[in-house]
Amino acid sequence: MGTRYSLLMGTETYGLKKMRCLQSTGALDLSLSLLKDSDETVLLPISPSCLPHLDLLSLRTSLASDGTFEIVWSQSPLQSKKVRTGANKLENVLRELLESRGETWTEELRGDLPRSFQRHGDLLLLGERCFSLPLWKKMDQQLWSAVARGLGAKRLAKMSRISRDGFRSPVVTMLVGEHSWVKHVDNGISYEFDVTRCMFSAGNITEKLRVAGFDCRGETVVDLYAGIGYFTLPYLVHAGASRVHACEWNPDAVQALQKNLEANGVSDRCTVHQGDNRQLQLCDIADRVNLGLVPSSEDGWPVACRLLNRTAGGILHLHQNVTSSPPGAIAGAAARGTSGRRADREAWRAWADHAAGRIAALLEEVTGARWTTNARRVEGVKSYAPRVHHVVLDLECRPS
Repeated sequence: MGTRYSLLMGTETYGLKKMRCLQSTGALDLSLSLLKDSDETVLLPISPSCLPHLDLLSLRTSLASDGTFEIVWSQSPLQSKKVRTGANKLENVLRELLESRGETWTEELRGDLPRSFQRHGDLLLLGERCFSLPLWKKMDQQLWSAVARGLGAKRLAKMSRISRDGFRSPVVTMLVGEHSWVKHVDNGISYEFDVTRCMFSAGNITEKLRVAGFDCRGETVVDLYAGIGYFTLPYLVHAGASRVHACEWNPDAVQALQKNLEANGVSDRCTVHQGDNRQLQLCDIADRVNLGLVPSSEDGWPVACRLLNRTAGGILHLHQNVTSSPPGAIAGAAARGTSGRRADREAWRAWADHAAGRIAALLEEVTGARWTTNARRVEGVKSYAPRVHHVVLDLECRPS
């Protein structure tokens, strides 16, 4: 069982063409079964190892002609087609190691193995909820060498928590291997970063794909929370923005961002501003402002309003974690013929209406003139927690 990227489709558009297209690119995960979601939509599992190397724009073009679909991070459990007849390689390696030390393998030990991890090339990053039992701690480096061997990794690291340093830096310990820089490729864009200093938001890939599909030729874009370039790079590489101003206050992320701009050949069209974006000495320049921060980008809304072109206006992309109705309310909505997914979208729309009103008021404060705001689209990025979704609002802002 597991959660991963899937192709989400309505039942009317489900057909062999989509399956064959995904299978021909190596994207269809043949080890997992197809799944019908609670509202009768169909989930086709996508292989996580193939996803970063797919030409996602071409995939979207080839599939969109055969009905609507979206690539989502699925929270529904996907059942493996394979019946487990014995322990996996990691379990075998660790069982042998324990027995060589006179220890006995137990179900408690099996339950303490990693259920998921991030793989970046030859480096594997473990989460914090594994190998917590006292027995593992007695084994020191011998354990980590065995884990790396069992999982097919040359380098191994483990995350313990997210720091409270104001930068959301990961607290990661290298367990096997010397250096901690890795390379990750999404949609033809290369991202390099230090796993002990920066986080990689794999769940944002659907939004990065959407940004890559924008036509930003001739536009000046400001990315207020650039990180290592999650959205800055798609704006430059695929959307064709003339100029991007990338703001980031974490010096480690800035180092990775500058490296990535050079690696992708777009540094000549990007100006990096290190520091607090609220102190940014720019105004009246942007055709588009990206505010990719969760749980809320609201602290950046006054900055974004100051940056917008005051003659023509522009578009704000506002990110937010939005909480939907509690389960009882959703059940009641379902009884009235409203699905849980529709209830989610109603919560998104209510937040979008609030944001549109707040931005209109801020723009009037900043410019002294009245503005019209239009919520063009509210898009789900990923599920953040039960009943909490990371969404993005495309808000068109024009002077009246």
